[in-house]
Amino acid sequence: MLGKKTIAFIGAGSMAEAMISGIVHSKKMSPKNIMVTNRSNKHRLKELQKKYGITGVSRDNLDLTNVDILVLAMKPKDAETTLQSLSDFLKPNHLILSVLAGISTSFIEKNVPFGQQVIRVMPNTSSMIGESATAISPGTHTSVQNISLAEELLQCIGEVYEIPEEQMDLFTGIAGSGPAYFYYLMEHMENEAQRGGLNSQIIRKIIAQTVVGAAKMIQQHGTSPEVLRENVTSPNGTTAAGLEALKGNGGGIAITEAVKRAAKRSKEISLQLEKTELGTGVIG
Repeated sequence: MLGKKTIAFIGAGSMAEAMISGIVHSKKMSPKNIMVTNRSNKHRLKELQKKYGITGVSRDNLDLTNVDILVLAMKPKDAETTLQSLSDFLKPNHLILSVLAGISTSFIEKNVPFGQQVIRVMPNTSSMIGESATAISPGTHTSVQNISLAEELLQCIGEVYEIPEEQMDLFTGIAGSGPAYFYYLMEHMENEAQRGGLNSQIIRKIIAQTVVGAAKMIQQHGTSPEVLRENVTSPNGTTAAGLEALKGNGGGIAITEAVKRAAKRSKEISLQLEKTELGTGVIG
């Protein structure tokens, strides 16, 4: 279905690049059919154009005539002004995918022509290597055909899950922000290994493989994390000692709070935008 569809990224930050990289490397869409634009950073556009073979276009020269899919990837605080600037150029056939954390489909629908097809999307930066866990929540007017089109596109960057939009903030706290939690854990493991004298490049590979192996055990065996943890924990053994240290130092609580805090922040962004739209608040 992707065929000769054309996609334009509005915003050229890290998430846009991660998605562009995943799509290009999947070879399911020609780089010639991908455009990217931002407000003013021409150097960034040239960088992405050279790196991926796509087309970098200044915002003033962006032509939506032959564009099928628009990906909103600018900063959430710029959502309203960007949508209003695009509104006059949108056509009913344009499918809008929003990767903006905390921005609801209803907010977007209020700022574009009535009946515009919108899908809220939450990928993560593992899109860059085709390993994202991506959630989608269709808006009010989105057709089944365009939901399938969005899924086909997003499968270029990983696995896709359709969820109710009211659960999107929680998904953001888990999968959208999740890679950073694992990087933080790996960072601390690596630092301790270096203090013990292990070679930094070797230990980085060892830690990465350990995380990959644990993830594949979940994927391939379908066993719960709790059962797998219990299976590798011998009484009074090394793993038990490590887990006791994690529990004693609030490891489980920290993980839970990270998910809750990120989900809460996603919700706050949405509420701030709603207040701003009503003229009762300002996004900071």
